[in-house]
Amino acid sequence: MTTDVLIVGSGPTGLTLAVDLARRGASFRIVEREADRTGSRGKGLQPRSLEVFDDLGVIDEILATGEIYPVIRIYAGRVPIWKAHMHKRQEPSEAVPYPMTIMQPQWRVERILRDRLAELGGHVESGVELVGFTQDADGVAALLRKENGETESVRARYLVGADGGRSVVRKTLGVGFVGETRDDERMILGDVKIDGLERDAWHLYVNLLKRQLKVGLCPLPNTDAFQLTAPLPAGAVPDLSFETFRQIVAEGTGRRDVVLREVSWASVYRVNIRMVDRYRVGRVFLAGDAAHVHSPAGGQGLNTGVQDAYNLGWKLARVLADGPESLLDTYEAERKPIAEHILGLSTRLLDQAGKGGSAKAFKRDAETSQLLLTYRGGPLARGQHGGDRMPDGRLDGSITRFDVLRGPHFTLFTTQPVRAPRADVQVYPVAEGQAPFVLVRPDGYIALTAQTYEEVEDYLALV
Repeated sequence: MTTDVLIVGSGPTGLTLAVDLARRGASFRIVEREADRTGSRGKGLQPRSLEVFDDLGVIDEILATGEIYPVIRIYAGRVPIWKAHMHKRQEPSEAVPYPMTIMQPQWRVERILRDRLAELGGHVESGVELVGFTQDADGVAALLRKENGETESVRARYLVGADGGRSVVRKTLGVGFVGETRDDERMILGDVKIDGLERDAWHLYVNLLKRQLKVGLCPLPNTDAFQLTAPLPAGAVPDLSFETFRQIVAEGTGRRDVVLREVSWASVYRVNIRMVDRYRVGRVFLAGDAAHVHSPAGGQGLNTGVQDAYNLGWKLARVLADGPESLLDTYEAERKPIAEHILGLSTRLLDQAGKGGSAKAFKRDAETSQLLLTYRGGPLARGQHGGDRMPDGRLDGSITRFDVLRGPHFTLFTTQPVRAPRADVQVYPVAEGQAPFVLVRPDGYIALTAQTYEEVEDYLALV
């Protein structure tokens, strides 16, 4: 079977890419080794990711079923000794309609994206594993294996590895994954149901003398579950049995009235801080955790993967529609510096917390929101604000910039009466602006600010 794009992995990265390609009418398949993905895993959606989900048509359900982070309540023994908020409360503004980080268990983010993909006519092929692949000048030949052992050969023009930190795609390519693994920083994670614990706070029980967490219990919004986190002692063999979790809860909280009832998902996490030295090898691309893995500090990993997919989706679609192949080179040129920056940020926040910092060590709303990330100076940025995120804002009546930008097209804001230069460009007249012509990319970043219409035409010919 032949397809344009084969996506390996159906986490938030792979699903974001699939939804973006589906709404552009591109031919693709998305396969997932796990038959049933579960677990809260990453749970924080940053403001910029919320803007992406607005564009992809899922923001209403994301907001309706998620919540802002609850108050953090820290205990010494059974006694609460301190409380704080993970994020400073901010109200929506014209420029930033989604200013707050939203807590959403990853399983629900994936379910919402899968539902959206189904609306667009696509679906995830679950229980299908990538066995291997080769590539030539014209495409990629991949071998897939189903749960029943059957194999299938697939021919694709491009392959995207969104298959996580242990990426088969990355390992097959032989791409370097540079960084460090901190084996002494391991955590037991679990989605648990507990009787007797209030759901109004993220409960952190600590050992004050050692300045060490004993157990954290975070209520997951619109569920009856908590996400449990607890350190795993150095050298300890992981035991993810119900009894292990029961003991962690009992000893960590010191409360007899807090009783573990169920463990629906469990995992062991160890701090990996790594990224690839290349995002592209020929016709194969890496995205999300397959390209970079972060510490949980600052809640950056999942969100960076979503942004990878959002950057790559429109470029793949344009090249598939006979755009210049060189456009795909800009994926690495734009995303690799961003990943390097974010990896440094999350590692710095982790180290600050490890040196005895409080929850304040994690509070970097301006930095962690990803609203300030820019492609300025990159290969697709032209003019004074080229590469910057286009902020929202009121236009005519109830119409906002995001209303105009929503969809797979380029948008040209102009003070001049001009025609649309191409079918995939929507023109929106404005009374005044940063320049006579402001062209916005399909991913919501300013492509160029220009004085003449000819500059706009020249730019569109480039991409």
